[in-house]
Amino acid sequence: MLDYLIVGSGLAGISFAEVALKNNKTILLIDDESQNSSRVAGGLYNPVILKRFSEVWNAKQQLVLMNDFYNQVENKLKTKFNFQMPILRKFFSIEEQNNWFAASDKINLEPFLSTKLISKKFSGIDSPYDYGEVLHTGYVNTALLLEKYKQYLIENNLLLQASFESNDIEFLDSGIQYKNIQAKHIIFAEGFGLHKNPFFNYLPLDGTKGELFIIKAPNLNLDVIVNTSVFILPLGDNLFKVGATYNWYDKTADPTEEGKKELLERIKEIITCDFEIVKHFGGVRPTVADRRPIIGTHEEYKSLHILNGLGTRGVMLGPALALTLFNHIEKGDPIDEEADIKRFHKRYLKSLISSRPQGHKK
Repeated sequence: MLDYLIVGSGLAGISFAEVALKNNKTILLIDDESQNSSRVAGGLYNPVILKRFSEVWNAKQQLVLMNDFYNQVENKLKTKFNFQMPILRKFFSIEEQNNWFAASDKINLEPFLSTKLISKKFSGIDSPYDYGEVLHTGYVNTALLLEKYKQYLIENNLLLQASFESNDIEFLDSGIQYKNIQAKHIIFAEGFGLHKNPFFNYLPLDGTKGELFIIKAPNLNLDVIVNTSVFILPLGDNLFKVGATYNWYDKTADPTEEGKKELLERIKEIITCDFEIVKHFGGVRPTVADRRPIIGTHEEYKSLHILNGLGTRGVMLGPALALTLFNHIEKGDPIDEEADIKRFHKRYLKSLISSRPQGHKK
């Protein structure tokens, strides 16, 4: 009998897989690649929400666990994924500079916001008011990470490339039976695909569509990430990733003319040189209205667990939340009430009235 059957092989799924393997647990992942948000993500990690000048929830702890996690995975797969790189916030006025300095005086933001203005000039960007530097930042090449990790899973017979059929779950005293697979636990890490999950679809997971570009700009000389209304991330060979938009209504991953127009307008506010669009792509982020992830154990079916709602900060949240959920299952450690699905207990009770999962046996 497996210890863990993991549904989904995005950032959430592979984070939990790696934590389980490190603790000598047996696993199998199931994925049909119907969700792409992890593959097309910007991959940035940044401990500060610059729009509101507030600290990312549990940022200090997440950064430590994140760096340890990706270092271990890099050594394991012999591939570099995690690139530390400064994020510079371009200022458009003296007032924005003053707001930056006021924020840097806050106790919780002081470790992350430099009080020294960056006056370096980058060709292709006008910056008369300089930049502010966010510390402890960088990006993870999520597409490469997921590609290499998938190869590792396949080589070790740890990946079943198929759709997961929730109605085929049979509950046993010792865990679950799924078709010809027995496991003590199922971890649902299916991102926006949660809506098709009859056990957890009462949770208020919303999809926020994001669109991004890869652009080519030979005259843009940039070796840092610039962040204003969009981010510009240098990839090398005169290529840059630019994003992202936020659309709360369109739940498809298809790029749109509306998204293209919005990105073009924002890019032209930042850079002054010519560029061409090499690729335009999109994805639906799994987000929650209260901006907190959703992790925990089903209230009735104790062998079913969820790891979801990573939103725009999956590279930071994934490793920390995977460890939290693992320790909750194996050791009974509590989950932070801000992330625990127990905060939606009333929604769960309402869902019992309307419907229950079909086709399973106790």
